[in-house]
Amino acid sequence: MTSIGTGYDLSASTYSPDGRIFQVEYANKAVENSGTAVGIRVKGGVVLAVEKLIHSKLLIPENNKRIYTVDKHIGAASAGFLADGRHLANRARDEASSFRENYRAPPTLQYVVDRIGFAILGAVDKNGPALFVVEPSGVAYGYRGAAVGKGRQLAKTELEKLKFDELSMKEAVMEAARIIYLVHDDNKEKDFELEMSWVGDETNGIHLPVPKELFEEAARKAKEALENFE
Repeated sequence: MTSIGTGYDLSASTYSPDGRIFQVEYANKAVENSGTAVGIRVKGGVVLAVEKLIHSKLLIPENNKRIYTVDKHIGAASAGFLADGRHLANRARDEASSFRENYRAPPTLQYVVDRIGFAILGAVDKNGPALFVVEPSGVAYGYRGAAVGKGRQLAKTELEKLKFDELSMKEAVMEAARIIYLVHDDNKEKDFELEMSWVGDETNGIHLPVPKELFEEAARKAKEALENFE
């Protein structure tokens, strides 16, 4: 049986006659058409990187963030609509704050992941480095390397080549930048801005933006790798 969205796409809890939830499908489409987000989990921590597509030359650089700090040790990178990402981050912050108030302890990433929607979340908690992707349907999967957004297939191909157990956090930063530049070159109809963060041994377990000097080195090497690739 085939159905169309009319009348069945008014809420995320309405099923069509053939069992589809159109609001979830719309969310997936929004993610597929947005900039790519990448997460890499190594033994020392987690690195997050986002390709922020620039839709107007009037936008202020380094604003309109797509990477958020959920708790001091948890970071989240979103894909899809920017407003949805902000809402998601605020919801995750509420859940993390609630855990701290109730248990007087830092929330585990698994706890936060179980309570929110689509994003890549990375953290270093009592269980060590962790990386999850939460899909619009609410299903969550743990990964060593993950990618969502328009360039996810090429990004996943590149991630599969990495030896995660052998990478340092700084090397993971280099790889994440390289992958974002590579996938953007494959879909270069718009300019973009790279955004990166990390959490782990290099940050004493606190989620922070990648330091400017390392960020610039990673971006420079990514551009050089792209030129050599071409």
